[in-house]
Amino acid sequence: MIVRRNTIIKRSLVAALVMLSVMSSRCKTAECKTTSIVEDYPVTPVTFNNVKLEDEFWLPRLKTQSKVTVPHALKETEPAVERLRLCGNILRGRGGPKPKPHRFISSDLYKVMEGAAYLLMIRPDPELEKKMDKTINIIADAQKEDGYLYVSHICGNPNPRGMGKTPYSWVVHSHELYNMGHMYEGAIAYYQATGKDKWLKLAEKSARHINKVFFHGDPNYSEGKPVMQAPGHEELELALCKLYRVTGKQLYLNMAKKFLDIRGVTYCPQGDRVMSPTYAQQHKPVVKQEKAVGHAVRAGYLYAAMADVSALTGDMSYARAIGKIWHNLVDTKTHIIGGLGATHGIEGFGPDYVLPNTNTYNETCAAVANVLFNFRMFLLHKDAKYFDVAEVALLNNVLAGVSISGDRFFYVNVLEADGIRKFNHGSAGRSPWFGCACCPSNISRLIPQVSGYMYAHTDRAIYLTLYGSSRTVIPLKGGDVDVKQVSQYPFDGRVLLIITPAKEQGFALKLRIPTWAREKFVPGDLYSYVNKMPAKWRIKVNGRPVRAALEKGFATIERRWHRGDKVELNLPMPVRFNVCDRRVLANVGRVAVTRGPLVYCAEEVDNDGPVQRFYVPEYPKASKLKISAIDKGVLEGVAMVSFPAKEKIGAGLRETTVELVPYYAWNNRGEKSMIVWFPQKP
Repeated sequence: MIVRRNTIIKRSLVAALVMLSVMSSRCKTAECKTTSIVEDYPVTPVTFNNVKLEDEFWLPRLKTQSKVTVPHALKETEPAVERLRLCGNILRGRGGPKPKPHRFISSDLYKVMEGAAYLLMIRPDPELEKKMDKTINIIADAQKEDGYLYVSHICGNPNPRGMGKTPYSWVVHSHELYNMGHMYEGAIAYYQATGKDKWLKLAEKSARHINKVFFHGDPNYSEGKPVMQAPGHEELELALCKLYRVTGKQLYLNMAKKFLDIRGVTYCPQGDRVMSPTYAQQHKPVVKQEKAVGHAVRAGYLYAAMADVSALTGDMSYARAIGKIWHNLVDTKTHIIGGLGATHGIEGFGPDYVLPNTNTYNETCAAVANVLFNFRMFLLHKDAKYFDVAEVALLNNVLAGVSISGDRFFYVNVLEADGIRKFNHGSAGRSPWFGCACCPSNISRLIPQVSGYMYAHTDRAIYLTLYGSSRTVIPLKGGDVDVKQVSQYPFDGRVLLIITPAKEQGFALKLRIPTWAREKFVPGDLYSYVNKMPAKWRIKVNGRPVRAALEKGFATIERRWHRGDKVELNLPMPVRFNVCDRRVLANVGRVAVTRGPLVYCAEEVDNDGPVQRFYVPEYPKASKLKISAIDKGVLEGVAMVSFPAKEKIGAGLRETTVELVPYYAWNNRGEKSMIVWFPQKP
């Protein structure tokens, strides 16, 4: 069954994906059997293409994605398209030059194409669709008949040190399976957007090939012996779960589970840095891992896949393991901006409590993985604390990764900069692209999906998770419910909901009360507020205050709902001062400023000189804190915070006022100094 663009899917995500999916296949084994019912998460998100954004925060970004970011990214990934074209020429006997070896440039193209497919789900674009179809034909031409697709090995000029001499001979670093994972996700997204299945069939051919080579043996690969090794860079596992959902074929879920189960069992590298057993989380079986170690992006993708497999199989051993890892992350290894992976070199996790500010890493991709992981943990456990982490990572670290203009990017996200030292892969500021372009391509595919984080439901409950003006229709067992949301979030915590069920019915409305609106900025033991919350969150229904029990971070209103019922949520957003666990030596004697879900920083452009001169010896009274909206320029409308501080001028000290902007907004007005953690002494 083909679902066209303008169809409104009015059933659960899982049912919709299964309904979309029964494809012809040459695989006749029991593993390829199509299942009629897919078990999945107990909470179902409302897909992004079924949420209409009407706000002033996300909607402009979505427009920028469409007009700037994705077109820019498609242009920058043209070399990847050319490599595939040259590969096809050689594979089909047409001759021509060989493309230079590269391990993962194809994955950047596939991610950008995934983002383009999401834009097509939101709004038809014949020219973009035509461009996608042309590229898909080139991909098909470059894929071998047996399903193998890796340009350098097909063309016979691999770099053995990074790719191995033969296919799948250096899985730990070749990215052969990583590339395919991103291709699967792009193919699935394009199928859902257009109903065209050519790319999806290429993905299925690849998956069947990988299953044969890795778990059964193929005489054309690895001397006919099963490779039995998990990918060095996790991603395929996530993609296989998606492929299972969209086709209903048990083979793909079985593969995802097998790749999880053999990690750290059939292969364990010996060495240090990128050959360390912990680098790609291969030091022990995944169900026995308890701490976040190694490369942060790989880890985040792995943890997200473990959540998926738990949800899809009912095997909670994976969920128990990532529950322990989650606590290790939020208690010892997460920057206040939601960033993961503080250590250069391995782009990953260092020892507990080692969270530097100037010489940190916090790769944008790791923040994306943090969002993917924590969103799944919310769906799995119905607990808002996981979404609280996802929100902080999304609004601070992820958004900092892309400029307001949509065509300049951060790879590394520091918490302090002097405006001179190069930190962003050769630059002190943002770059239009990178030789390793995983971060901008990840931005290309994540931002279009943000509205899909706003609403979720069960048969008899509606969850509101990410606030912002929007509208959707949610299918409950008792009938559809139209929900309209009006809010200036994340700059204002007041939220108005207009609930219009198709017919009067009873259900639970669950409103997320973020951790930042209660005891601390973000879950975990790392950060705490030092100034008290002056007011508590409040809820009204049709103008009358109601008392709502707080369960797992959600305020629940259970009642019979009528057309036009109004719910008002007020989440006060005072300026808060935060201190860090004293075991984080970089932040001893320092304080960070937050407001609502946003981390704030001082930037030189607003403060007439380097911001390292400021210190905050005492916490200002509420009456001394000023909140104002920037009235012009690229940051027009952004809420700015100012308060009294002191500054060191030469040998002297004097009182002054410091101006702060949200961390995500920094470095949009020049490459000057910035600071998040203010010293409390000069």
